[in-house]
Amino acid sequence: MHTVIDPKIMYFGTSVILISTLNQDGTSNLAPMSSGWWLNQSCMLGMSSRSQTVENLIRTQQCVLNLPSIDLIPAIEQLTLLTGSNPVPESKAERGYRYEGDKFGIAGLTPVPSHQVGAPRVLECPVQLEAMLQAVHPFEQPSSLVAMEVRIVRVHIDEQLQVEGHPNYIDPARWKPMIMNFCEYFGLGEQLSTSRLAPVFGPK
Repeated sequence: MHTVIDPKIMYFGTSVILISTLNQDGTSNLAPMSSGWWLNQSCMLGMSSRSQTVENLIRTQQCVLNLPSIDLIPAIEQLTLLTGSNPVPESKAERGYRYEGDKFGIAGLTPVPSHQVGAPRVLECPVQLEAMLQAVHPFEQPSSLVAMEVRIVRVHIDEQLQVEGHPNYIDPARWKPMIMNFCEYFGLGEQLSTSRLAPVFGPK
């Protein structure tokens, strides 16, 4: 039996992303988000245009998409209700946000230099994607939401995630992403079966 509902939010399950960008004064900003999806070498990010991350991304045209594994949930929680915007936007202040200039320090995370963008990578994240902004699309008008298209220009992964004998492939059995499912943290279960939908190495 099915029924009709009106859910407040449509988060059926996407990866948590830690986006690192550069502030105008050259310091680093770090923000968790979970409205992102990938296609080929690009990613679409959905965020509020009032955020410091979006402001930085539009100004610098670059960022790093750091993908945390499930063991980094405590670090993500440390970043909850923090903003790099000073003064804190009224809409965020009403929800309990406060300004924090050192988000890496607060979360106990380590910034490391990127290769092709100015924003730092997060050492503790097993996957780090350097990216360049391609376009900004207004979304769900009228609202402050924007969809930002970024192109991945450099991929860093923990070597333990590599498929043996195939260095450019990630082993899905070893990669344990943090998933945001209706605003709650989840991990992945065990593999249920192989898939013929989009085989990585093609037909045998």
